[in-house]
Amino acid sequence: QVQLVESGGGLVQAGESLRLSCTASVNIRSINAMAWYRQAPGKQRELVATITSDGKRDRADGVKGRFAISRDIDKNTIYLQMNSLKPEDTAVYYCYAVTLGTIWAPVADSWGQGTQVTVSS
Repeated sequence: QVQLVESGGGLVQAGESLRLSCTASVNIRSINAMAWYRQAPGKQRELVATITSDGKRDRADGVKGRFAISRDIDKNTIYLQMNSLKPEDTAVYYCYAVTLGTIWAPVADSWGQGTQVTVSS
């Protein structure tokens, strides 16, 4: 079982930046894929960005040009750098790891506890 510990959420104003961190309890090179999801009140949880064990990255259309996912192998940590934040980015952000299977067909996976990001006008 992989444990995911998140940090970096908070309250910011529109236009500001924030960086979220997610540290895994195992070497992240042993994890098939990791991702950031977010869920706003009353809305479905949505995928924000992904990164695979070989470093391939992808982002949702709505955050391209503003958000970037990255990793630090030595720290077993992935990051979500969020720039030019908008009020509509307000949500609980969740770290996700797939240890068996893929993001779209997971066999074994883990979720972080979530961290609140609030963007004011």
